[in-house]
Amino acid sequence: MEVLTAAHTDVGMKKKTNQDSLLVKIADTSAGKVVLAVVCDGMGGLSQGEVASASVINAFSDWFEKELPRQLAAFDLDEIRYRWERLIKEQNQRIGEYGRRVKIQLGTTWTALLLIDTREMMIGHVGDSRVYRIDESIAVLTEDQTVVAREVKRGMLTPEQARRDPRRNVLLQCIGASRLVEPVFSFGQPVPGEVYMLCSDGFRHMITDEEIFQAFAPNVLIDEAVMKEKAKELVELNKQRQELDNISVVLVKIV
Repeated sequence: MEVLTAAHTDVGMKKKTNQDSLLVKIADTSAGKVVLAVVCDGMGGLSQGEVASASVINAFSDWFEKELPRQLAAFDLDEIRYRWERLIKEQNQRIGEYGRRVKIQLGTTWTALLLIDTREMMIGHVGDSRVYRIDESIAVLTEDQTVVAREVKRGMLTPEQARRDPRRNVLLQCIGASRLVEPVFSFGQPVPGEVYMLCSDGFRHMITDEEIFQAFAPNVLIDEAVMKEKAKELVELNKQRQELDNISVVLVKIV
């Protein structure tokens, strides 16, 4: 398996700091090529959200470098999932304790994609950042953990009402600001030709799925230069439409 990657992040139109944090790591291992991509959105409106998002990113970067090789040798996906869950719970405690110590509230979402060659895909998720798969069509592989998404699922709101609802950014859980955090995991098999997109919620409010598909379709993303250019184009389009949040996107294409 070969992969192409690109990432772009922008502070957006209103905020003074970019509270989003990104990670992309690639390694040749005993199990083949492995890719880890992570997006963490530090809580807008909460103090020092960038501290929370960077803390989680650093924890997963360390895991990739220090623990993944041993776990891949045994090729036990359950062990990897268990370790991710422990990392998230540890980060929730650590960030929460830091916030209480300095008397501020801070937190972050976490959405991570792990590709182990073309053998396995694992997604871990807390909050409302997303993973999309783009091939002949576009599909969201994560479920937003928000009040509004819960109400849509219950039939209390339509998707159109949800887009305008003032509670659309209210999370059901986030790392560092929730007493308990329960990450959600999903699994699949990556296929050559597919594109995976991870993004913070600031990337997707002002543009449509069709615009994302047109920009990031596999036949469009022919190399990493084009991927970076297209990522920048959609971030700028969000800003033209007055997106106020930080805006981040990561692209991974399996060749």
